[in-house]
Order: sequence, then C-alpha cells, then structure tokens
Amino acid sequence: MASVYLRALAGTQFIFLMTSLGAALVFFFVREPRLLSQRALLGFAGGVMTAAAVWSLLLPAIEQTAAEGRLPGWLPAALGLILGALFLSLLDLLPVRQGERRSMLFSAITLHNIPEGMAVGLAFALAVDGEGLASAMALALGIGVQNFPEGAAVSLPLRQQGMSRRRAFLYGVASGAVEPVFGMLAVLAATAVHPLMPWLLAFSAGAMLYVTVHELVPQAAGRGGAFGFVGGFVLMMVLDVALG
Repeated sequence: MASVYLRALAGTQFIFLMTSLGAALVFFFVREPRLLSQRALLGFAGGVMTAAAVWSLLLPAIEQTAAEGRLPGWLPAALGLILGALFLSLLDLLPVRQGERRSMLFSAITLHNIPEGMAVGLAFALAVDGEGLASAMALALGIGVQNFPEGAAVSLPLRQQGMSRRRAFLYGVASGAVEPVFGMLAVLAATAVHPLMPWLLAFSAGAMLYVTVHELVPQAAGRGGAFGFVGGFVLMMVLDVALG
C-alpha cells in the first residue's frame, strides 16, 4: 500500500513541477513587453484556458458520466459548468481592490488544477499490483506537459498587470501546489471521490471560461490577441489530444 502512495506522490509532484517551470517563464522577459506582445500573451493564456476547459475538463466529465450510466452524459458537465461560472461571477460582484481582482485568473486555474491532481492520484491508486500503472504514468505525463503553458498562463498576465516577476512566479507556483495535496487526498478517499469527479471537472471548466471571457478576452482585443488566443488554443488542444 505504501508503494501506491509513493507512486501517487511522485506523479502529482511531477505535474506540480511542470506548472512551476511554466510560471518561471516570467523571469525571461527582461523588459516590459509592448502592447502588441501584452495582448498576444493575454490571448495565449485565454486560448490555453479555453482548450483546457474543453479537452481536459468537459470531455472527460462527459465520458466518465456516460461510462457510469447513472445520469445522461451531458448533465453533470452542463450543470457543473454553469455552477462554476456562477461561482466566479458572484466573487466578481464582491467589493475588492484591484490587486485582489487581478488574482481571479489565479483562482480559476487553481480550481482547474484541483481535479487534475485528483485524477492523477486516483489513477495511481487504482493501479493495483502494477496493473494500469502505465496508463497512470501516461496520464501524469500528459497533464504535466499541459501544465507548463498553464503555469505561464498564470504568471505572464499577472506580470503584464504590474505585478513583480517574483510575485507573479509565486502565484504560478501556488496555482499548481494544490495538485499534490488534492491528489493524495483523492488516494486516501478514492471510493468516495471518484463519483464526484465529473461535477468537479465541469465546475472548474465553468470557472475557467468565465475568467477567460470576462478578464482575458477584453484585454487581448486586437490582431495580436486573436493570434495569441488561436496559438494557445491549438497548443493546448494538441497536448490534450496527443498526450491525454
């Protein structure tokens, strides 16, 4: 049993490391980017989040629900998505300072990372006597590679909004720190958590899409932002399909 925990810890630590490496990209921008570059970076973050919401969250939620056969495949995905968007919209109504408002992007991707960490933890927990271990490792690799642009999607926009490089990097790291924590919790409560995964995945997708449309797309308006969005979307789509 101890080996299961060690494997799950290694898998979730790997995806956390990849998020941190993506966040570290903020240190490679020596000067303040021009307006066109800022829009392209914000558009890129929006494209990454939109593709992640579809391929990493909504489609797996639909597939798991359909496989279990207790509910229509679309139901948890649709309701969870609406609840996630409503949750972020209610937070947006609270009277907050500008410094707090700009962390909504961080909150959305952090929410997105929670079910990802749980999925990796559960995959290793269900790999009994080595059976299914290869699939669990492939899942960790796929999510880890996807997390690299997600870490950048947190830190780079925060840097463009005036945050220091160090703080923007720490926000990016913190967004992935939930993965090993909730991954190990999922291992400890594998039977109870597994049925809730479609709802958690869809909730995260709703939160991500809300922030993308409300925060990133307006600031990325323009040709540079549009190409950045398409580039981020294509990159995340390829990573999800090829490695997911």
